[in-house]
Amino acid sequence: MGGTATNGKVALVTGGAKRVGATIVRRLHAAGWRVLLHYRASRDEAQALADELNAVRPDSIALAQLDLVNVARLPELVAAAVTHFGRLDAVINNASSFFATPVGTFTDTAWDDLVGSNLKAPLFLAQAAAPELTKTGGCIVSIADIHVDRPYPGFMLYTVAKAGLVAMTKGLARELAPAVRVNAIAPGSNLWPDDGRAFDEAERERIRASIPLGRTGEPGDLAQAILFLLEAPYLTGVVLPVDGGRSVVL
Repeated sequence: MGGTATNGKVALVTGGAKRVGATIVRRLHAAGWRVLLHYRASRDEAQALADELNAVRPDSIALAQLDLVNVARLPELVAAAVTHFGRLDAVINNASSFFATPVGTFTDTAWDDLVGSNLKAPLFLAQAAAPELTKTGGCIVSIADIHVDRPYPGFMLYTVAKAGLVAMTKGLARELAPAVRVNAIAPGSNLWPDDGRAFDEAERERIRASIPLGRTGEPGDLAQAILFLLEAPYLTGVVLPVDGGRSVVL
């Protein structure tokens, strides 16, 4: 893995500059993929990651900046991948907003942010990418959430958006078949939010204690599952739980 090895394939990873997204980029790169790394505001982190990985394998990472909620410009990401690398084999919908919206606090702004990043952007990006993915027999992998079926109190708009993403995954799997496969992973508890407000330490400990495999997930767990779906030619319309078994006990 790493070195000069390449499989020639190209993935677009949204929100790939840090956290889970950066781990996905690293894992795909180690497996020989070339990556168009999308970012919105994390320019420094994106550039540093690109520099690091391009030093391992020259011209294997390219950058693209865009606010994904501006769906009219999403075809620019597809064009950037094709212009830079000559093809597009996979779209990884990683970018996501996440914050609480208890009933009684809904606003248009929160709706536009949460539904825009978690559902509208992935759907319109899939539409933009479908012609290129059809040419390469490519695939789409999105990040859903186990709480689509087991809603976590206080996160109504996020849950609605992720539920739509699951429906999108299944609908596109049928509509884009047989040329394009469309799947998703459903994390349980993985990286906690940066701000620390959504889950206090007592709640984090309660969640950890409920996980059959005895630990919170790590970004590498998600990245490995995504790589599996990219390389599984007879899977489409699948929403794969990557939660240490937590959905079994919820």
